[in-house]
Amino acid sequence: MASSVSFPCFIHLLLFISCGFILGSAKNVPIFACDVDGNPGLKNLSFCDSSLDVKTRVDDLVKRLTLSEKITFLVNKAGSVSRLGIPQYEWWSEALHGVSDLGPGVKFRRLVPGATSFPAPILTAASFNETLFETIGKVVSTEARAMHNVGLAGLTYWSPTMNILRDPRWGRAQETPGEDPTLTGKYAAAYVRGLQQRDDGDKEKLKVAACCKHYTAYDVDHWKGFDRYTFNAVVTKQDMDDTFQPPFETCIREGNVASVMCSYNKVNGKPTCGDPDLLAGVIRGKWNLNGYIVTDCDSFDVIFNAQHYTKTPEEAVALGLNAGVDLNCGTFLGKHTQGAVDKGLVKESEIDRAVSNNFATLMRLGFFDGDPRKQLYGNLGPKDVCTKDNQELAREAARQGIVLLKNTKGSLPLSPTAIKSLAVIGPNGNVTETMLSNYKGAPCKVTSPLQGLAAIVATTYSPGCDNIACRTALVDHATKIAAEADAVVLVMGSDQSIERESVDRTSISLPGQQPNLVSAVAKAAKGPVILVIMSAGGMDVKFAVRDPKVTSILWVGFPGEAGGSAIADVIFGYYNPSGRLPMTWYPQSYADNVPMTDMRMRPDPKTGYPGRSYRFYTGHNTVFKFGYGLSYSTFKHNLVRGAPETLSLPLEEGHTCRTSECKSIEASDHTCSNAAFDIHLGVKNVGQMSGSHTVLLFSSPPRVHNAPQKHLIGFQKVHLSPNQEGIVRFNVDVCKHLSVVDEAGNRKVALGHHVLHIGDLEHSLTVTI
Repeated sequence: MASSVSFPCFIHLLLFISCGFILGSAKNVPIFACDVDGNPGLKNLSFCDSSLDVKTRVDDLVKRLTLSEKITFLVNKAGSVSRLGIPQYEWWSEALHGVSDLGPGVKFRRLVPGATSFPAPILTAASFNETLFETIGKVVSTEARAMHNVGLAGLTYWSPTMNILRDPRWGRAQETPGEDPTLTGKYAAAYVRGLQQRDDGDKEKLKVAACCKHYTAYDVDHWKGFDRYTFNAVVTKQDMDDTFQPPFETCIREGNVASVMCSYNKVNGKPTCGDPDLLAGVIRGKWNLNGYIVTDCDSFDVIFNAQHYTKTPEEAVALGLNAGVDLNCGTFLGKHTQGAVDKGLVKESEIDRAVSNNFATLMRLGFFDGDPRKQLYGNLGPKDVCTKDNQELAREAARQGIVLLKNTKGSLPLSPTAIKSLAVIGPNGNVTETMLSNYKGAPCKVTSPLQGLAAIVATTYSPGCDNIACRTALVDHATKIAAEADAVVLVMGSDQSIERESVDRTSISLPGQQPNLVSAVAKAAKGPVILVIMSAGGMDVKFAVRDPKVTSILWVGFPGEAGGSAIADVIFGYYNPSGRLPMTWYPQSYADNVPMTDMRMRPDPKTGYPGRSYRFYTGHNTVFKFGYGLSYSTFKHNLVRGAPETLSLPLEEGHTCRTSECKSIEASDHTCSNAAFDIHLGVKNVGQMSGSHTVLLFSSPPRVHNAPQKHLIGFQKVHLSPNQEGIVRFNVDVCKHLSVVDEAGNRKVALGHHVLHIGDLEHSLTVTI
């Protein structure tokens, strides 16, 4: 049935649309509340008074709203209240590795056509450089603020992804910092600090608001009929508290993140977005989140319509709000919350709590402080996006992450003067979009591997395959140009059609005929053959490791907008690689025999289940180990100041371990007081080339409580010229770093013989009571 609109109303509608277009596009005005210049009456409202504390302002605002108005602030496309000077705000923006227009909160227009596109997190994490993680976050938040000032971006970003990469087949591997809880937590906390911390040091206010996701035990998207929307992750208490939860705790406690996103899946039978123990109990209660809890998009709809966990939509609403959810990405709460209240399933006080957390976040961002162009970052604008320095940082991040996996003597680096001709072969040889990974925005500019290499030496090119799946290998042309060139660079791997959100892999080998192409080209080549693998998860490339004609192997992740230049920098020796693998590369037999849906981290000798990650895997030989990576230089280590050989921990009066033998003791405040020591490692570059060197510190604890066979304590990076020496320092907190999680999820200090792996050195330490 058609509706009719009166002529005066139609004119007003046109004026409204026209004015909105002018304000949003032509004048590039940001969206903000409390415009006291345009409406002086707002000065009398306490929530618009920036001199008051956040809680006072929030309480004042919530008291002024009707229930129906409050409900409109429970969804990502939040409502507006014109009588209070509050415009509509879009919460959903993304910034996984650069400002992205995947969420509706960001728009690229002629004024700002793109933003700096950094490598996918899996490659940035391979740098093992906390300073780099934070610096990238700072650049991303600066570009986000600059775009906000011209009405093209919001202030709330649902990044980073910090799930553990439990299985290499997971399609979202590219979004993560890898398989290790320590690395993942440090990455998340550093990136969040870069996004959120302000230059004026005001810890209460935020530059932009970050979000750690997806909470928790979430790492199955779509695999052999199992779907992320209905998957029930069955996780032991030990694995939960030892592997899946620590990165989120680090993100909240050390990163002070402003938001956590609950995931689609169920954990031990309960939807994560409806579990009060996980949300109100742990995130809000135990870890003291200062911010809001948001659902993954349409999670309540999933709970009701896909999981059939509740009988009615109103029950799904009640489940989430009563569990501690504050914001719904989607429309479900907007549609069904009033009904849940009417049926007595939700109290208005729960809605007050939720919108209060949301408003508090916006107030910390300055959204209720009037025009942002008159605030701290008001001078930022289009000139601050895609700057030369930002683009150079993207190139540096890619270079720092690239991992050299094999290097036969005399292969890499190639000489830009001795090599007169180069053959670039492979389905990823001339790609640009693939390098940008997922959750990408519009890049400033993109340099493909072919373009990067061709800028240095004369180059010929063959794709070698019909597409990335490589069902047909175009061997003849590839081998012809390989035989004629002084050196060959094979750029193979995957793309978003192979591994991405909603698409998990079943094979972890190079796709289709790619292995045959690599072998054929290597056999035909007369000079060095460099295999470049562009992928997120690891690949079983044992055939290439064993092939003497494949002289070098590089893993480059999805390296971002400057990936082609970074690859060329490493291959031709303008940059000395220092990246280390943030995940284990398993053999194909792992994928053939281990169900992706088995959430257990620890092996089961009775059934032959091999366990997962370098911390627990006991299966067949890995292709490459976590932390592996070569350099063009050689670095030698010596302990300048080592750990003690024995360490005695105090016991409280009446402790049961005074009268009975214990294998471990609780990591209590009493036990942990003053239980720390320093390690100083001397590092010398004895090679001929300047470069950075990553030092990893691991611990192998006593074999109690099914402890990890090895776990990462910390990492440091040092840059050294030839013959230069430096010192890397670690502080080891016994209760934090030498403890393990027992079967009940309690953190214990293992008594007995520990082995510290410091770079390539080992130190034995006995912990006693």
